[in-house]
Amino acid sequence: MGMAFSGQVALVTGAAAGIGRATAQAFAAEGLHVVVVDLDAQGGEATAALIREAGGEARFLRCDVTVEAEVRAMMDQAVTLYGRVDYAFNNAGIEIENSRLAEGTEAQFDAIMGVNVKGVWLCMKYQLPVMLAQGGGAIVNTASVAGVGAAPKMSIYAASKHAVIGLTQSAAIEYAKKRIRVNAVCPAVIDTDMYRRAYEADPRKAEFAAAMHPVGRVGKVEEVASAVLYLCSDGAAFTTGHSLLVDGGATAI
Repeated sequence: MGMAFSGQVALVTGAAAGIGRATAQAFAAEGLHVVVVDLDAQGGEATAALIREAGGEARFLRCDVTVEAEVRAMMDQAVTLYGRVDYAFNNAGIEIENSRLAEGTEAQFDAIMGVNVKGVWLCMKYQLPVMLAQGGGAIVNTASVAGVGAAPKMSIYAASKHAVIGLTQSAAIEYAKKRIRVNAVCPAVIDTDMYRRAYEADPRKAEFAAAMHPVGRVGKVEEVASAVLYLCSDGAAFTTGHSLLVDGGATAI
């Protein structure tokens, strides 16, 4: 069933693979033009090609979301390509550090905060004026279940995702009367390349990852994509400043 999208253009960062690719494809399947954004040019071009092969419209733009000049240029290019950006999914992020707080490094902190927090902030900084000028829009940011509670051995990652929720809620309040909605998705463990790197080499870790979800398995990228599209759709017109858990019941335990 369609989600009654009124806009025409969606922009997805971190779209070279995983959740970002699945969401870009889901937007395209709803008939939207998609701006595929990533630092990985090969993966980003592949996502755009997959969309076009399926009959959709997509263009890839390379961007390092931690660099303001690149984010500004990327948004300018997106508007030049399609005239507007109705929906933005700020999904670019990097993975957990897997060490206790006192064992973390400054380099880890700067890298994780740079992509996961500064990247989201910069993207919204340049998306919001576009949406203000066109009279509205919807933004979804990727947070995490680690952003709504404690996360041992991933304190920097957790802090970055708590920050994403803070940015999301603050922007939602600031722009609520301007017809711009800002929400977040908070996935638990999802079957992505990042997950496979962390868990699949060790079957015991994979079993633990499945068991931490009451549904008995890890999530699928398409399930997160569905949540993102819902938050962007007219069906969520009264939803803003919300962090939607996509966690198989993990936080309900």
